[in-house]
Amino acid sequence: MTTLSSGFARARRWLREHPLAFDATLAFCTLVAMICSSFTDPGDGHGPPAFGARTPELFSVLLMTLTAAALVLRRRRPMQVLAVTAALAAVEYVLMDPPAPVVMSTVIALYTVASRTDRPTTWRVGLLTMGGLTAAAMVFGSTPWYSQENFGVFAWTGLASAAGDAVRSRRAFVDAIRERAERAERTREEEARRRVAEERLRIARDLHDVVAHHIALVNVQAGVAAHVMDKRPDQAKEALAHVRDASRSALNELRVTVGLLRQQGDPEAPTEPAPGLAVLGELVTTFRNAGLPVEVACADRDRLPAAVDLAAYRVIQEALTNVRKHAGAGAKAEVSVVRVGATAEVTVLDNGRGSAGRRPGTGPADGPPGDGDGLDGGGHGLVGMRERVTALGGALTAGPRYGGGFRVHAILPVEARTGEPERPGTAGGTGLRR
Repeated sequence: MTTLSSGFARARRWLREHPLAFDATLAFCTLVAMICSSFTDPGDGHGPPAFGARTPELFSVLLMTLTAAALVLRRRRPMQVLAVTAALAAVEYVLMDPPAPVVMSTVIALYTVASRTDRPTTWRVGLLTMGGLTAAAMVFGSTPWYSQENFGVFAWTGLASAAGDAVRSRRAFVDAIRERAERAERTREEEARRRVAEERLRIARDLHDVVAHHIALVNVQAGVAAHVMDKRPDQAKEALAHVRDASRSALNELRVTVGLLRQQGDPEAPTEPAPGLAVLGELVTTFRNAGLPVEVACADRDRLPAAVDLAAYRVIQEALTNVRKHAGAGAKAEVSVVRVGATAEVTVLDNGRGSAGRRPGTGPADGPPGDGDGLDGGGHGLVGMRERVTALGGALTAGPRYGGGFRVHAILPVEARTGEPERPGTAGGTGLRR
């Protein structure tokens, strides 16, 4: 039984891959059926049909052969094949009595047209074929117009139209389901690519914040150590200790950030929490050790959501790094984090005058060499802060202060909405001094 079913499946698959061979086989089977039926006399309806009671004429055999041969092209020329078979069937009804069952080919051709065209075309062509052949059978046949043979023509042609339309509808339904599935698969792939791009951008921002902050501090402390190495070795040793601490902190944060790229189950996955306002004191201490006085006013630092807490910390880190790099000697900074209703406001102020020759809106290349601009050489600091804040649905403004200095102000919603697209205009003028 299994062998039989597998053989039938292989034959069906082969015929589906070779439609012309399938149509030729169908045409041959139809010709055999028409010839066998032409030897059958249906009788008067009171007894069973008698096989061999009549013999088809040569003209009828010729018509049956022509209509069967036309079915070979039913997929390529469905309308033409229907017209040929219907015309030959009408000729059979007009000239031959009793007629041979040439209409079988017309039924198959009508089914093909209905399954390959739209419904209005099926209705028009089907009604025309049904009406024409039924009228020819009733008018030119020797049997009464109400005989079952005449109504059989009407029934079989109507059934062919309905069956073809049903098959066409089912194919359209299956194609629509397949298209929706393919579209859903493409949408999932695009969503996965979008999430990967967002994750890469987020990790890039974290790497920038970590590297720019710590390497700037290392640069400053190394410069101090080199300056006082000969005259004040104790102060140089202290500066080198700060360099060691800053580099160790940079390595630890880089290890945590890069650890996010590990696959599940990889060994030594990082377990340290992301930095936040809870360690703001340690961050400020590193800047104070680098010679930047910083005053802090922070309230409710432990009540912020994790995403907002991290964003606030990174904004403060980047802003203070820019102050240390660009505000000039003698600059001071003020940091405040306050809760205002459903938002948290982060503000970083400084009173610096900026690097020599630097003006708001210019790129870092305008400043003097050697001030550490290489880490922030494209103005990515403010861009990264703005992207981080707007990703949470907040707003960032950055620009010169009236009377001198610079101001960075971020408004973060307490209920973070991560993953929303950046809305134009949410980050106000940046005044790219940094």
